[in-house]
Amino acid sequence: MLRRDLFVAAALGTGGALLAGTQKAQAQTTGSRLARVLESGRLRVGTTGDFNPMSFRDTGSNDRAGYDIEAMLQLAADLDVQVEWVAAEWATITAGISADRYDIFSGASVNVARARVAAFSVPYTEAGTVPLSLAANAERFGTWEEINTEGTTVAVSMGTVFEEQARAHFPNATIQAVQTPATGFQEVLARRADVTITSNVEAGTLVQRFEELSILVPGSEMRNRRPFAYVVAQDDPIWLNFINTWVSLKRIEGFFAELDRKWLGQT
Repeated sequence: MLRRDLFVAAALGTGGALLAGTQKAQAQTTGSRLARVLESGRLRVGTTGDFNPMSFRDTGSNDRAGYDIEAMLQLAADLDVQVEWVAAEWATITAGISADRYDIFSGASVNVARARVAAFSVPYTEAGTVPLSLAANAERFGTWEEINTEGTTVAVSMGTVFEEQARAHFPNATIQAVQTPATGFQEVLARRADVTITSNVEAGTLVQRFEELSILVPGSEMRNRRPFAYVVAQDDPIWLNFINTWVSLKRIEGFFAELDRKWLGQT
């Protein structure tokens, strides 16, 4: 209970009078989702369950697992409430928020179209493009510049954004555009290409599935970056402020950095 009160007071900016102002701070939340979550003892989280390694079903237990699942469980623990998972679809994220089907969506890339009808928290991590190769080649291709050399073959799926990015990032390399169902990482595994590029989200899954593969650059050197944030309602600044406070605290504590390492293979 004390931890929950501390988070509530911090979210409402009570500063040095943290404990003394707790009751007043809680009274100010009346009508917000923060008050409703605390009073009901449940946090309704929308999630798709189809975005490995962020939100998916464990094949063995069928339990929900992933980066965003762990984060939402931690949010609920800090609030001292239980999570109620609500099935959601990517195409209707903002509609679910507007219809009050869930209090928060478990995480999505920030874009203007969504921001027009829903609110985003401060970012908790970033998606971006990273190069993948065989772990044995990690020293040979330790930087983007070392990949951009004559004699290096970069495999990507034809017609994708990654083909465009590969041609922009590696003008000196040979770009091998493969047609589906072939993929860039399969070409690397088959030794028909040296490197492929993909999102750090997919890369995190691939290095867990194939121990032969390695992400060649640290997360700080991703390219084509875009932020991931939590989606909440626009009409509830108290709830948004609380989520922003929670994300900021957890980033400083290293919580999200640890999830980056565990689920995205970032160093």
